[in-house]
Amino acid sequence: MDSKQIIVIGGGAAGFFAAINLAEMHHGSEITILEKTNKLLSKVKVSGGGRCNVTHQCLDTSELIKNYPRGSKELKQVFARFSVKDTIEWFEKRGVKLKTERDGRMFPVSNSSETIIDCFMREIKKYNIKINLQEEVLSLQKTSQNKFNLKTTKQSYLAHAVICSIGGHNQIKNYNFIKEAGHAIEEPIPSLFTINIPNNNIKELMGLSVNSATVKVIGKKHQYTGAVLITHWGLSGPAVLKLSAFAAKDFFETDYNCDISVNWSGKLNDEEVKNALSENLNLKSFVINSPLFNFPKRLWDYFLAKAEIPSQKPWNELSKKQINKLSQILTCDIYKMKGKTTFKEEFVSCGGVNLKEIDFKTMQSKIIPNLYFCGEVIDIDGVTGGFNFQSAWSTAWIASQLLV
Repeated sequence: MDSKQIIVIGGGAAGFFAAINLAEMHHGSEITILEKTNKLLSKVKVSGGGRCNVTHQCLDTSELIKNYPRGSKELKQVFARFSVKDTIEWFEKRGVKLKTERDGRMFPVSNSSETIIDCFMREIKKYNIKINLQEEVLSLQKTSQNKFNLKTTKQSYLAHAVICSIGGHNQIKNYNFIKEAGHAIEEPIPSLFTINIPNNNIKELMGLSVNSATVKVIGKKHQYTGAVLITHWGLSGPAVLKLSAFAAKDFFETDYNCDISVNWSGKLNDEEVKNALSENLNLKSFVINSPLFNFPKRLWDYFLAKAEIPSQKPWNELSKKQINKLSQILTCDIYKMKGKTTFKEEFVSCGGVNLKEIDFKTMQSKIIPNLYFCGEVIDIDGVTGGFNFQSAWSTAWIASQLLV
């Protein structure tokens, strides 16, 4: 591919990774990154609270793909070619060592996203990759010479190959030039968000969390168990975020107005919790003590108040009716969801280029030869924890290898 013109559309994580690997593999090619804004690597900068959650230490591909609500089947072959281990080695080879935290998330040892950005910028400079900012692609067409004619807001380009890595967007109009070129676009909708519960006093407990609770959308199949955090908006935490990703289309169909059930006990059912509570009915101590569950005291008091049980009432004075009501609250606590909030500064959407129109062995379009896709522009998204970046690195690497 020597002396070929290659355009990378999008100056985010996938775009940079594709451009750098392109330059390394195809010496002599002229590579240009087109970014429609005046900012580069914006998600890299804010990811993980500014530390950059590079990937997740899940080395088993069969387990890794379970973290992708859409695209898991396609990613299985992608990760077989460029894995989490390959990502770690890629960065370490360039002087960026990663560390693993208890939950499996991996960050640069420096705890700064600037380390990743600096690494990318060094590679860009090393390979003389051009970057043009504030240049939006308006159209993409094949010429009679089997090249691409790209029209932007500033000029036109003639390219032998194009890698599209514009990321995920919340409006379908951002995908117009891809759609007009002949590709089907799945409607973009939010995929990673926290649940708003207005007019509910549980929000007064913001900052409190439960290590293992099960959340589900009433009337739908999706339910997930994990840590749940109470916020000033409503509910967040790993279990809620995973639910938001896997049930994204269900939430969208209800306009984010539905009933959410929380089993604060984790996976115990109503009968099991009732039996567990009943075992304490011989105790003379106040119910303010919670020997059964490791709930924060203020949360336990909230459950008691909701069950209309005075905190100064001894266990041995609880009626069967009170036990039943408390058990129901602990296992099936219903909240009215009205709206959502984007998770921190990170925006993740499902939607994008239809999966059936991409050859995942090469990331090449099945419709337009020499047009490649990588990253969140594809209808693939992962849960929080470094999974979206991993799919970006892997798809970008594959796209960069097989250009002809």
